[in-house]
Amino acid sequence: MSTPEALFRNAIDLNRFSNSVARRVINAYNDIIIDAVNQLRTIDELAAPVKAARLRAILAQLKDSLGTWAGDATELTALELQGIAQLQSEFVSEELRKALPAGARNIVNTVEISPQFAQSVVTTDPTQLNVVALSDDLFAAVQGAPQTFSLTAAKGATITLPNGEVVSKAFRGIAVDQAERFSQVVRQGLLTGEPTPAIAKRLIGSLQFGERAKTVREIAAAGGQATAIADNQILALVRTSINQVANAASQQVYEANQDITKKYRYVATLDTRTSAICRALDGKVFEYGKGPTPPQHFNCRSTTVPIIDNASLKRMGIRSPEEVIGEGKRAAEGGQVPANTSYGKWLSNQDLATKAKALGASKVAYFDKLSNKYGPEAAIAKLVSKDGTELTLDQLRARYGTP
Repeated sequence: MSTPEALFRNAIDLNRFSNSVARRVINAYNDIIIDAVNQLRTIDELAAPVKAARLRAILAQLKDSLGTWAGDATELTALELQGIAQLQSEFVSEELRKALPAGARNIVNTVEISPQFAQSVVTTDPTQLNVVALSDDLFAAVQGAPQTFSLTAAKGATITLPNGEVVSKAFRGIAVDQAERFSQVVRQGLLTGEPTPAIAKRLIGSLQFGERAKTVREIAAAGGQATAIADNQILALVRTSINQVANAASQQVYEANQDITKKYRYVATLDTRTSAICRALDGKVFEYGKGPTPPQHFNCRSTTVPIIDNASLKRMGIRSPEEVIGEGKRAAEGGQVPANTSYGKWLSNQDLATKAKALGASKVAYFDKLSNKYGPEAAIAKLVSKDGTELTLDQLRARYGTP
């Protein structure tokens, strides 16, 4: 079927939503660091013993404040993930309905979201699945019967970050690491006689309390050693978690409607920042439960879209979706393109500079050579190793010679 443009816009909107959530978490973190720096600025005129005691107090307070921040960030993330799971399941259910004639739309099954789903995503280690079984039993009892189509707390517990951690542990790790980083920068600066204003600038750059005018990327770039790394980590953490939950909700709806859709298409973002593995997966079709789903890595922006099974609909006496919806579009760097445009096809139509930005200048000639021989979709796949990483120039020479 032609994929409705709304499904591609949805992926972009989810990315913008993640920026909004990340900004709130980042601002709360940065304000704690800025407050500690402002306190640090007041110790210059103190006598040595008092100065040392005051410094210890500042560092202890910072550690406690960051610990509290980690807990608050976890709760905020859980709240937003629960909301996005509900919204996403409703959105994709509605898109499935729109793909069917008006008289057949009631055949679309919906998905129930357990109240403990997102909390389980952010806090429960996958090895503790038995711990969440009770909440799932309670959820089923409240609903009146076991839910065949639902996102349960147990399913939430199976969702981890690409490195295997859960969100709460990741936030705690940031808090601990950055408290130690702050302490090291301050102690090193004081021992070497560095002026306090210079230490402050190293720690927070040009950031101010409640930074609102900048984007999350600009906030990170304006920061210093105690904020820049953490801000980028927070953004990656939040964006990846939202991508995971949104795709889990979408997949659950699709799997609940396998009389309508039996397969899904992996859809990457058409721009030069897309990872090697997502470039290679873009446009590939898989059966539910048998193929890769986003996120494949931190900061992944890919999504999945359903493929309507026309044969099944025909057996039910329902018209083909092509009679109901038109050809879709998908967003791309430089403007919209037809929905069936793969990453390889899109890149093959770009200028040399864009190809070099996406692949690296040294690999453009290989991409062009392989595109001419195998087609652009196959060319993208041949530039990627089995583990999803890009092949090196030496590996390409060994396989395909010199273009």
